Amino acid sequence: MSEFQYCPLCGKGLTKKQVDGKERLACIADTCGYVFWDNPLPIVAAVIEKDGTILLARNKQWPEKIFGLITGFLEKGETPEAAVKREVKEELGLDSEIIELIGVYSFPEQNQLIIAYYLSAAGDIQLGDELAEIKMIPPAKLRPWPFGTGYAVRDWLAKYGARS
Repeated sequence: MSEFQYCPLCGKGLTKKQVDGKERLACIADTCGYVFWDNPLPIVAAVIEKDGTILLARNKQWPEKIFGLITGFLEKGETPEAAVKREVKEELGLDSEIIELIGVYSFPEQNQLIIAYYLSAAGDIQLGDELAEIKMIPPAKLRPWPFGTGYAVRDWLAKYGARS
């Protein structure tokens, strides 16, 4: 659960209460009614094909050998399609086109809902501030991982991996 201690609406304290059959943080003031639902945040993820390979990236905060898909949060008023293209541009400097939605995946470990797309990209790669490095993997050598965006890679491989 969250580290909130005070209600963002009235300033009173928060306490754990049973709400809709689950323990949740809620305002102690009976007249307020605030409940911290702690719903998952939507994020976008991109399986990016560039020059016949799949692009994986390593965030600067990750261990050296850990690579994954480009991901990012939606901004207020932004569609998932616009968000995924923006993230590819911001993090890699690449223009991209969405080929299709791969799927939507629960990522409870991070309290996120992943909306994953397959994109083609073109241009010269320019790493954004968040990335340490990238890898270009031939589809035949790409392997999914058993959490988070790895399920989107698994589903992409099931549909498109055989063509390589």
